[in-house]
Amino acid sequence: MIKVNGVTIKTPSSMTWGLQDVSDAAAGRTDDAVMHKNRIAQKVKLSLSWNNPTREEAAAILQTFNPEYIMVTYPDAMSGLNETREFYVGDRSAPVKIWTISNKRYSQISFDIIER
Repeated sequence: MIKVNGVTIKTPSSMTWGLQDVSDAAAGRTDDAVMHKNRIAQKVKLSLSWNNPTREEAAAILQTFNPEYIMVTYPDAMSGLNETREFYVGDRSAPVKIWTISNKRYSQISFDIIER
């Protein structure tokens, strides 16, 4: 489903596609309360999560998304095609589900990637 820097990764349990508008610094409401958005760009945001990964799976996912910028190929909801774009990664979280001698799992790995 997703490639990072040309390498196919474990398919996420969940992926939410989003589109963010980037407005000019002068955007805002005027005294007559009319909004002047002044959109200068649109950027894709993907919210990704993997449920119940093992310690090894979690490490592989987090290491793959660790570089400052990454090239990601993903199914784009707007174009209906696979797109490849440059992204950066937001804050990552990995809450522990169970951590015993024979079973070490996280409940979920989740983070957003945002188009550069």
